[in-house]
Amino acid sequence: MDQEERIAMFLDYENLAISARETLGGHAFDLRPVTDALAERGRVVVRRAYADWSFFGDDRRMLTRAHVELIEIPQRMGASRKNAADIKMVVDALELAFERDYISTFVLGTGDSDFTPLVAKLRELNKRVIGVGVEKTTSALLPPACDEFLYYDRLEGVAQPVPEVEATVREVEALPALVAQSVSGTVTASRLKRTLLRKDPTFNEADYGFRSFGELLRHLAGEGVVELSGGSDPEVSLPEHGDREAAFALLRSVVESLAGPGGSVSLSGLKNQVRKAEPGFTEKKLGYRSFLQFVRAAGTAGAVGLSWSADAEDYLLTSGAPKMA
Repeated sequence: MDQEERIAMFLDYENLAISARETLGGHAFDLRPVTDALAERGRVVVRRAYADWSFFGDDRRMLTRAHVELIEIPQRMGASRKNAADIKMVVDALELAFERDYISTFVLGTGDSDFTPLVAKLRELNKRVIGVGVEKTTSALLPPACDEFLYYDRLEGVAQPVPEVEATVREVEALPALVAQSVSGTVTASRLKRTLLRKDPTFNEADYGFRSFGELLRHLAGEGVVELSGGSDPEVSLPEHGDREAAFALLRSVVESLAGPGGSVSLSGLKNQVRKAEPGFTEKKLGYRSFLQFVRAAGTAGAVGLSWSADAEDYLLTSGAPKMA
């Protein structure tokens, strides 16, 4: 059994509270949806929030009940409260990263791009970083820097204006291609989720209308997009559709039409030509991780010849097996 993740949560509270009130119809920031989302990812062992608490009396009581340590950043004459809070939060996070090896994940509650260097340093220290921010006020630079980014206004339980509810729902029709491009051979569901997050740290199955990643996979399995096997962390693979021999014949015909008798054609751009001849073609449905792997299999089967050209700096294909020197 995998060891439970230990999580340290740091909240740039002024950023979160003001962003929530300004963009979510005046609703106050609620920590519960955040802690509920983090409970699925591990055990939160450190909870700290940074602000001048004289401005957040009601919030202070809510956070205290949630066992959050409140770090006071008083407003000083001629000084920037924001910079003071940012610096203190960065110093504390790095200190904890060096002193507490058992903490594997850091949660940074902010939408401020000024924290991007902190994200980079924590990841350099082999820590997983999850960002939390309000979507409309989060810098575009911050989510791609994180391992995962949770938009606060998309979390279950967050109150928001009625007109905004439908805006966060993504098209389910985009899922098959997204998942198929991320499956290489047979992978576990947990590994597939990590792959999707590496491609898009803001990925969340709830945005597509599913309550869990397992529910999303079961939907795709029912549509014939993937195959599932196993228990709590099932193995995911792409079903094999179509005839490989027919696909090899398609490739050979395209190569012949482009290269002509005795000629050759470069691998670069060849997949687009195959798709022009057969719009539904995809090597992944045949069980291949890449187009090059498919071409190599076709070469092994004798449908095409394949060789590397140093002059062209590309693979060259000919119709049929190449002649022996």
